[in-house]
Amino acid sequence: MARTAVSGRLTWRTAALAEATDVTASARSLVFDVPGWPGHLPGQHVDVRLTAEDGYSVQRSYSISSAPDGERFELTVQRVDGGEVSPYLCDVLPVGAEVELRGPVGGWFVWRATDQAPVTLVAGGSGIAPLMAMIRARAAEGSRVPFRLIYSVRTPDDVCYADELRRRAREDGGLDVHIVYTRRAPEGWPGVPGRLGLAELNTHAWPADFAPNVFVCGPTGFVETVSDVFVALGHDPRRVRTERFG
Repeated sequence: MARTAVSGRLTWRTAALAEATDVTASARSLVFDVPGWPGHLPGQHVDVRLTAEDGYSVQRSYSISSAPDGERFELTVQRVDGGEVSPYLCDVLPVGAEVELRGPVGGWFVWRATDQAPVTLVAGGSGIAPLMAMIRARAAEGSRVPFRLIYSVRTPDDVCYADELRRRAREDGGLDVHIVYTRRAPEGWPGVPGRLGLAELNTHAWPADFAPNVFVCGPTGFVETVSDVFVALGHDPRRVRTERFG
């Protein structure tokens, strides 16, 4: 997931690409080794800077999609046709190559294992990245905090980490996963493809009476619509945390 980069007094570090895996036809998982990395909280992001030989540089922000793991972390990058950074990261950057990274950034859109409130996660497209970090961190911590993920995608081919999510839904006790298809659903899927709306959120999210923490991530219009629905359903706006891009 990419956003406009945020300025800050953080140190640029050299990161080496250790692993690269396609998670959909248009998204790539990039695992970096970063000497001196201070660690991160699930939900934080980093700035990535690329510099050409002529000195021209460009930077974008990408959410961390892995649980904390020493000096290594993962980014999930969605290719944007015509973009300056994501096509290079998805199609060109080879294992062993180095980039500059700055972070971690963000302190509001984060989940901490010490918080025992139930959690609703709502992702639109590549907005799954920081929420995946939360799901993975929950498992790594052995947390029993109940999680519900509602994941909106266009088609089955657009589900990032499809196999892992199916496995975690089976094996991670207290994690429920519900996928909403907006354009084409798998064969035999009950219901009709369509946009995520009040009925789905009212059915598959934790109700307001449970005082859950709600994390919503995706394109700006998606995030605004979903967060407004949660408030209309009676959720405390202070517990509805949003991260948007585009």
